Amino acid sequence: MKNTIVVGSQWGDEGKAKVIDVLAEHADVVIRFQGGANAGHTVVVGDQEFVFHLIPSAIMRPTKVCVIGNGVVLDPAQLLLEISEIEERGFDVRGRLWLADNMQIVMPWHVQLDKAKEAAAGKNAIGTTGRGIGPAYVDKVARSGIRLCDLLDPENLPAKVEQILEEKNVLFTKVYGVEPLQAAPIVAEYLEFGRKLQPFVANAALLLEKAMKAGKHLLFEGAQGTILDVDHGSYPYVTSSNTIAGSACCGSGVGPTAIQSVIGVVKAYTTRVGNGPFPTELDGALGDSIRKWGGEFGATTGRPRRCGWFDAMVVRKAVRVNGITGLAITKVDILDQLPEIQVCTGYTIDGQPIEDLPVQVKDFTRIEPVYETLPGWMQDTSKAVSWADLPENAKKYLERLAELVGAPIAMVSTGPRRDQAIILP
Repeated sequence: MKNTIVVGSQWGDEGKAKVIDVLAEHADVVIRFQGGANAGHTVVVGDQEFVFHLIPSAIMRPTKVCVIGNGVVLDPAQLLLEISEIEERGFDVRGRLWLADNMQIVMPWHVQLDKAKEAAAGKNAIGTTGRGIGPAYVDKVARSGIRLCDLLDPENLPAKVEQILEEKNVLFTKVYGVEPLQAAPIVAEYLEFGRKLQPFVANAALLLEKAMKAGKHLLFEGAQGTILDVDHGSYPYVTSSNTIAGSACCGSGVGPTAIQSVIGVVKAYTTRVGNGPFPTELDGALGDSIRKWGGEFGATTGRPRRCGWFDAMVVRKAVRVNGITGLAITKVDILDQLPEIQVCTGYTIDGQPIEDLPVQVKDFTRIEPVYETLPGWMQDTSKAVSWADLPENAKKYLERLAELVGAPIAMVSTGPRRDQAIILP
């Protein structure tokens, strides 16, 4: 297997965890490279369902090494909970899960600030998960963050926390009208987190270099989706990290020349969680039906996902900015019941075609999607184990999507289980 990056190519929730789990069979090391506990990845193994927020999806494969890279902002409590839940279900993570010692930590003031900002924004709220991810990235860039290595340093952590809280508490009390935080209990709690996590801490970039020199194959796991990228997404309705493939190198310490392929994961339709533009959204009964058939509720928040037709404009942009070499198309089976399926092939504004998504979010309200109607297949695809097993109209639909976005199909998923995956050469 080549060293491969897997990224979401829509607004997130495309089914990356399933794709990672399938591809991990042929990889040695799986690396999560950005985001935080705001991402929810669901994997089904046999009759068991696993929901991960931080640990790479391949952790259930007992021979695989999993790394959480420096591009992630880590919630220690959430990670320890995930470790405990996985071990309780019979999976040993000791010696297989490693944490970059230089990654940023989500602290209590980040969570409190996230919630306070969203509440103050009212109808203009971004729709964050309230888990402190954005504020943690703000402090990282402002060079005032707490890193994992700091949790292993009882001599210096108290002074760092006290210094940070001097500023944060002014913000809480004077601007947002919420209670100030106390340094001592935070220091005690996070030093204990450090003690528990110390066996997992490593120089992750060095670990990955040694793995490659030993001939190991790397698989990089992204969170969220391309159109939530802080630079290339529908700003400001985006996440606070770079979700595109280039971020895998920054978020892991692996150089770009080590990467050979990029898999872009897309649903056979489109979904979005939270506020912000969504040109192909279905507001009526059909959108409700797709949500029900697809179980479209956020793995992290439980919020219902907004559903709509496949948007080739969105995925074309994802193919371009990620350098996607192959598509993994998921949830094809959810469309089995539809006699006709629409696909957005492009946008117009004021009657004029446009080449790319608008840079200003206000211009999304002027978009008119251009649709093409394709015949449905009205057959069960969930038992297909090869391309030949798919109904003709399903194959034509998938081929049309690939043609519209300019990337070949690498995988088709027809259900949540590992065996419901068709790998194309």
